[in-house]
Amino acid sequence: MSRRTRLALVYGLLGVLTAACTSPSAQLPAPTPTQAAMAPMAGPAGSVDYAPLVKGLYEGEEVLFIHTEASDPNVAQMLTMMMGPQVVLVPELRQVPASALAEVYVFTNGVNGEGPFGYQPDVFDAVPGDEAYRPLRSVNLVQWAEGKDARELRSVADIAAAQVDGEVIIEAPGIVVNMPILAWPGGHR
Repeated sequence: MSRRTRLALVYGLLGVLTAACTSPSAQLPAPTPTQAAMAPMAGPAGSVDYAPLVKGLYEGEEVLFIHTEASDPNVAQMLTMMMGPQVVLVPELRQVPASALAEVYVFTNGVNGEGPFGYQPDVFDAVPGDEAYRPLRSVNLVQWAEGKDARELRSVADIAAAQVDGEVIIEAPGIVVNMPILAWPGGHR
């Protein structure tokens, strides 16, 4: 087939497609079940209908994450009231094996900030790309010991050192929260 014939076919096909798409009676095909299920995803970025980005810390650097589900009803309610939209209660998250969990450190006193209890940001032990990264997090509550001078602890190593020095007490209440990290030092999704 000559080049001229191929071009004529391409232009003819484009003409037919253009006419079909601009015709007032032209209709799009019905969506497949998969496409129909995806339809609700449309919406403006940053809409209040979506989980808000929350600031946290990893190795001294800022990360951004969201809360989507929690194993504890009080935690789910607190996070929903703080940020909305609803953080879904999934009690079965408590049954997830430890190998499927990463750690997050949440401060219950100390330096004022934007954490869930009104103190410094949460500290994460791993981010996407790390072998230990998991979006499901085992919550560790960090409390400054009485009489100790609180300061912002920006990494798990800082927290561990403060614990060894008797400055902080860490409690693991068995609460699991789904906290996918969306932006981290050197990456985002």
